[in-house]
Amino acid sequence: MTLTERAPAKINLCLHLGPTRPSDGRHELVSVMQSLTLADELTLEPAPEGAGEDRIVCPGVEGPNLGGAALAAFRAATGWEAPPQRLTIVKRVPVAAGMGGGSGDAAAALRLAARASGLGGHALMHELATGLGADVPAQVRPGRVLATGAGERVERLPDGGSFGVLVLPGTRELSTAAVYREADRQGLARDEGHLRRRHAEVQEAASGGDLPLEMLVNDLQPAALALAPEIDEALAAARAAGADVALVSGSGPTALGLFLGSDGAQRARLAADALAGRRPAPLVAAPEPNWPA
Repeated sequence: MTLTERAPAKINLCLHLGPTRPSDGRHELVSVMQSLTLADELTLEPAPEGAGEDRIVCPGVEGPNLGGAALAAFRAATGWEAPPQRLTIVKRVPVAAGMGGGSGDAAAALRLAARASGLGGHALMHELATGLGADVPAQVRPGRVLATGAGERVERLPDGGSFGVLVLPGTRELSTAAVYREADRQGLARDEGHLRRRHAEVQEAASGGDLPLEMLVNDLQPAALALAPEIDEALAAARAAGADVALVSGSGPTALGLFLGSDGAQRARLAADALAGRRPAPLVAAPEPNWPA
């Protein structure tokens, strides 16, 4: 049996950084995360005869793979004893780019394993996702969510209005951990009271529709710019191409241009055409509608 899944990228329409938790040292956050039509593609099928274990094939990406970790975690938690599988990941989401590519792959691998085995309910999938990484729980069921805690608390939000997304990939990879360390060095985290107030404001606004422009903020942006100053030029290029909002995606180094309104997708495509000479090449995406439960 061969099964396939799309693994949509995500962007943080807002990312508000709070204090670190004494229990595990992870930062509290408040973030509206939106899946995109830009997506990797995963295929799960029986491994070739003679394989002694699951095989992960991800051309162009070396080292440990979060999709493989998800498959192993699912087997361990459920006791699924199917013969070795081959998980093939075709990457279209930029790697180490603050767009949740690896996390999306992990979430898609969990969905594939659940489909193939008939095992694993919502609670188990969420538990496994939380253990795999902060961005994984929000991507188990793609769409739009409000993520709090350190990303493990996920509240589904209604689909927002239409808009286009211009994606300007960075020229180097940025480590999420390094960006958070720089954010700590700069003292970017909000105190607990400020984060709690921002949570209430974002929750109210997002539950009723699109966030107002003043809430489209990424608290990690100054840290990413400090580590990769060239991001500032990409943000300026997005603005010059007509973006209504330009911000860093997650921990970077990807720069995003958001083109709001019903004509946003068309304007984003025109902007990408105008910036076609950039390398890496610009990408265009739209919001991924909420997936059914």
